[in-house]
Amino acid sequence: MKKEIKFSLVYRDMWQSSGKYMPRVDQLVRVAPEIIKMGCFARVETNGGGFEQINLLFGENPNKAVREWCKPFNDAGIQTHMLDRSLNGLRMSPVPADVRKLFYKVKKAQGTDITRCFCGLNDPRNIIASIKYAKEAGMIAQATLSITVSKVHTQEYYCNLADELIANGADEICLKDMAGIGRPATLGKIVKHIKTKHPEIPIQYHGQTGPGFTPASILEVCRNGCDIIDVGMEPLSWGTGHADVIMVREMLLDAGFIVPEIDMAAYMRVRALTQEFMDDFLGYFIPESNRRLQSLLIASGLPGGMMGSLMNDLKDNLVSVNKSLAKRGEPEITIDELLIKLFDEVSYVWPRVGYPPLVTPFSQYVKNLSMFNIMQLFKGKERWTMIADNIWDMILGKAGNLPGDVDPVIKALAKEQGREFYHGDPQALYPDKLEEFKKELAEKGWDAGQDDEELFELAMHPEQYRAYKSGKAKADFEIELAQAKEKKSPKAAAILEPQSVEVEVNGEKFLVNIAYGDGTNSGTSKTDAPKAAVATSTAEVQEVIAPLEGKFFLTNGTSETPVKVGDVIEKGNLLCYIESMKTYNAISSDKAGKIIEICFANSEAVQEDDVLFKLQ
Repeated sequence: MKKEIKFSLVYRDMWQSSGKYMPRVDQLVRVAPEIIKMGCFARVETNGGGFEQINLLFGENPNKAVREWCKPFNDAGIQTHMLDRSLNGLRMSPVPADVRKLFYKVKKAQGTDITRCFCGLNDPRNIIASIKYAKEAGMIAQATLSITVSKVHTQEYYCNLADELIANGADEICLKDMAGIGRPATLGKIVKHIKTKHPEIPIQYHGQTGPGFTPASILEVCRNGCDIIDVGMEPLSWGTGHADVIMVREMLLDAGFIVPEIDMAAYMRVRALTQEFMDDFLGYFIPESNRRLQSLLIASGLPGGMMGSLMNDLKDNLVSVNKSLAKRGEPEITIDELLIKLFDEVSYVWPRVGYPPLVTPFSQYVKNLSMFNIMQLFKGKERWTMIADNIWDMILGKAGNLPGDVDPVIKALAKEQGREFYHGDPQALYPDKLEEFKKELAEKGWDAGQDDEELFELAMHPEQYRAYKSGKAKADFEIELAQAKEKKSPKAAAILEPQSVEVEVNGEKFLVNIAYGDGTNSGTSKTDAPKAAVATSTAEVQEVIAPLEGKFFLTNGTSETPVKVGDVIEKGNLLCYIESMKTYNAISSDKAGKIIEICFANSEAVQEDDVLFKLQ
C-alpha cells in the first residue's frame, strides 16, 4: 500500500529564514485565504520563535496577529502549529515556570493546535516540562530533535532522545534540521528507528535548504516512514529557507508516494502576494546572499533561521573590523572574507564550548562568541576576552546540559572569574514572576487582555512589550525602515530632511532623531539624559571606551541597580552593558575613579571607541 505524505507550509519561517521581519497582520489576513485555496496543506505554521518579538518591534500587537492569522486555518480544518523554545518559551532567555504554563494556555485559546517544543541543547528535562504544560493546556505536544552533526551527535544519540521524549508523553516527533546539514542516510535511519519502535507516533521533518542536502533528506525520511514534510514556496523557497512545495510534491510523486494536488492558480496568487509584501517593506531586510544555496554552511553548521539576520549583522561587524585594521595600517577586508573567517572561527569555537546544537539561541551565542574572538584577534588581543553573560550561562550549564565537554582553557577562565558550573534542573534558577507582572499591569492601568494574553506578552517579552505600549518601538522601526530604503536608493536622501520625534517610555522621554544620508548621526537619546557634572577637582579625567558597537544599557534587568554620576568605582566594577548581536555584553571599568559623566542613555546606539563614561 502506498504511503501518504502530508505537507505543512512554514510561512512564518520562510520570512525569518530569509531576513529580519515578517508580514503585518493585515498582510497575513490577506494571504491566508489563498493559502487555504491551494488545497495541499494539512498544516500551517502560525507562530513561534521570534514571531511575536518581531510584531512588537514594528509596533504591532502580537496577540491580535496570532488570533487573526490562526482563525481562517482553524475554520478550514487545517491544523496550526508553532515553534517554541521550551525553557526559553518564545525568547532568547529562560522563562519562569508560571509564565511557561500560561504560554500554552494562551496559544491554545488563540487557535494554535500543535506546539513544536525544542531545546537548543536537546536537554530532555526542558522539553519534557513543555510536553507536560502543552498537554495540560489541550495542545498536541510535538517534541523535537534538534539535528546537527558532530562526534557526539550520533544516530544512537538521537534515537535514544526520541525514545525518552515519547516515554514522557510526546504525541509526535519532529526532526528539526535547522541548518540543513543532517546527512540524508542518517536521518532516514533515525526515522526508521522511531517508526519501528513507535509506529503510532507521527513524524514531521523540517529542513532548511542552505547547504543543499534537503531534497535528498526529504526523500530518505519519507522512505523510512516520515508522515509530514515542512515546505516553503516561491519567492521565498530555497536559499537559507526551505524546499519549494512544487518540487517536493513532484519528487515524492515520482517515488510512488500519495501526495496532495496543488491548485496552481492559488499558488500563483500566494506567490504574488508574498512578492508584494517584499516590495512593500520586507524585502529591504532580506540580503541577496540569503537567496542562494551555500555549501560553505556545511562546515559551520549555522542554521537558515539565523542566516536571515546574520548578513545584516555582519555589515556592522565589518565596519568595526576594518576600523581596527586601519589603526594598524593593514588593508581592509571584504564582507565575503569576513564571512569565511566567521565560518572558520565557528568551527574552532563550537567543540570548545561543548557542541551545543546550533539552533536558537545557542547558534547565536556560538556565532557571537566567534565574532567577538575575530574582532579581538584583529585588535591584537587574545581569544575568549569577551564572553557575554548569557553565553557564560550556556557554558556553565544554566540552560541545560551541554552534549560535549567544555575546553580546559575555558574552564580555567571560568574559575579565574569566580564562575561555577551548574548541574541541577535549569528551571530552578528562574523563579515564578507572574505576580510581579500582574502588579505592573495594575500600576500602569494596562488590561490583562482576553485569556490573559496581554499579561503573557508582558511576562514573555517585558522590554519589547513596554516599548510597544509606549510607541517607541513603532518610532524606532520607522527610523530603521527609512534608513533601509535610503540605502537602497541613495538619491532619495537629497529630498529627505532630518526629523526629530519625542517619545515617552515609562515616564522617560526620548528624542528620536531620524536622519538620512551618509555621515549623519541618528539614534535615540534621552532628552533629560545626565551629561557632564561640574567637576569639583582638577584631577585628570579618564575615559571608559566602548569595546564594540551596539546599544547602551545601564542594567540588564530590574534586579540590578544602575551606576550614577557621583558613584566611586573600582577597577573591574560593572558599569553597563552593550547589547550587540542579541547578547548583553557586560562592560567593566578598566580604571578606578568617580563617575562625572554618563555619556549615553539607555537604548542609545554606541560605536566602538565611543566614550561611555568619564571618571575623575
